[in-house]
Amino acid sequence: MITMNTKIPEMMVQVVIHGEKKEMNTTELFEGKTVLFGLPGAFTPICSQTQLPGFAQQEQALRDKGYNNIICMAVNDSFVMQAWKEQVAPTADIIMLADGSGLFTKALGLELDLTTKNMGIRCTRFLLVAEKGMVSRIDIEDNPSVCSVSGVSSLL
Repeated sequence: MITMNTKIPEMMVQVVIHGEKKEMNTTELFEGKTVLFGLPGAFTPICSQTQLPGFAQQEQALRDKGYNNIICMAVNDSFVMQAWKEQVAPTADIIMLADGSGLFTKALGLELDLTTKNMGIRCTRFLLVAEKGMVSRIDIEDNPSVCSVSGVSSLL
């Protein structure tokens, strides 16, 4: 599992930025002051009602604190991540990291096994801050059905 003062794993990931899908290297993606929040899945209740909307509503406050990248990650494909953002946070400048195969989630060691709920392997709910590719903060929910330490209010 990724810990503080460790480097974000270098790999190619798929992102949706301003409605455009593209491949991006994590070194480039995490080069500035970045907040990454992960969640079990697009269109799921807590993710759609609390976590993503919270970051969208507080986007300017995060920018004022120096975050140049705000990234939302889930083990969903880019089509789902794009449609979800368009529905939940259409005007927010949030990068949607579509980790459809869960490879980045696994590289971070943040998998959540929801096979008993017919959801497969997902990403656990977490909040991570990185500066120049180095993790300076990581908060992981003990219960993925709760959004407290991984919500935007815990960061602000």
